[in-house]
Amino acid sequence: MPELTTTRISNLSHDARGVAEIDGRTMFVAGALPGESVSVQLKRGRRRNKRDLHAIEILEQSADRIEPQCEYFGRCGGCAVQHMSYPAQIAFKQSLVAEVLRRIGRVEPEHWHDPVHSPRWNYRRRARLGARYVEGKGRALVGFRERAGSYITDMRRCPVLVAPLDEAVGDLADTLSRTSIARQIPQFEFTCGDGAGALIVRALSAPGTSDIREFVDFGVRHDLDIYLQTGGPGSIKALRQPRPLFYRHPEFDVRIEFDPTDFIQVNAEINRQMVRIALTRAAIEPHECALDLFCGVGNFSLPLARQAAEVVGIEGDAGLVARAARNAASNEFTNASFITADLSTGGWSPLRRRWDVVFLDPPRSGAAALDDDWSAMCPRRIVYVSCHPATLARDAATLCSQHGYRLASAQIFDMFPNTYHVEVMAVFDRLNQA
Repeated sequence: MPELTTTRISNLSHDARGVAEIDGRTMFVAGALPGESVSVQLKRGRRRNKRDLHAIEILEQSADRIEPQCEYFGRCGGCAVQHMSYPAQIAFKQSLVAEVLRRIGRVEPEHWHDPVHSPRWNYRRRARLGARYVEGKGRALVGFRERAGSYITDMRRCPVLVAPLDEAVGDLADTLSRTSIARQIPQFEFTCGDGAGALIVRALSAPGTSDIREFVDFGVRHDLDIYLQTGGPGSIKALRQPRPLFYRHPEFDVRIEFDPTDFIQVNAEINRQMVRIALTRAAIEPHECALDLFCGVGNFSLPLARQAAEVVGIEGDAGLVARAARNAASNEFTNASFITADLSTGGWSPLRRRWDVVFLDPPRSGAAALDDDWSAMCPRRIVYVSCHPATLARDAATLCSQHGYRLASAQIFDMFPNTYHVEVMAVFDRLNQA
């Protein structure tokens, strides 16, 4: 194949690279859109049967191509599809989910609900930012990793982060550069609740007094509580008295507190809509009992407690379970309880009793470990929220072919605009409701 050639993009891969065929071989072109004619340059890939191509020039543009808003797009690995119009992003994600359900799960939902859209900017309330001191520049860099490597993007702002960190990335890099441990800090972790934000400084060596003052002053400037982590999770401590972190589900009059390292959904607005819609889909009756698997701090469990007779949440992280129980008490729920159990193994006692409705929001690995438990739980309805369409499709195949369920509906939630990531809600109904 010549070093430079022209090709037409036929489709997008799961990670939003353009797909082309050259000399009978499938090629992938980062940054190219379907229908575009591009001049490409061969780049050696790791797989022998595929190649990654570098687009030298877009010769014929797609109508879906737009100008990226962020000056770092293309270098920064935080976003993949800023160059695609928002309607096209949504269409791409829905087609991706539908294709994966058909190909892997061999199922199709009986009904597709309309996608739930998000604001494209300032939506991200959780993020991990890499840090590195670059000797050649004489300063530290803070940002997401670059798209094509392990380097840190040299960035001053990030329009997908919520305020105040969206405009504070550059100041954070400057602050780090002034410390004596600039070479000993590999990462920052940011999280923001409804009333306060927190920044964890992960340090490989203890900071001095002047270093602590730099970080505290940064927190004051940007209204962030600063935490220091010098070892494992147990070493995290606030540099001054922090404010509580929490978010609300106003429709259910629920307030959920969390710790700065706890998992919460990245997009607050999408999460509120997702919980509201999930409970609507469940249609649980006041006399019914619900099981919430992979429950975290109670994101679904606590709103469910407003509607169900009993809710039990199960989570593998004991700290999250403690916070969920604390949240149940602070919201004055007496019908919600929480259990620490490793759901990657299955077979736990709550999985051996019957439930009316089961909610699950598993990690990317999915819920295959529960395959032997569905016949005992036998819920009339399963509300499955997935961050990984492929494992959802695998589990859907099992539920529909082996356990007597039908895929009643599916809906995508755009939790991560400008990326190829997608959240999916699938509702399964038991065929025999007797």
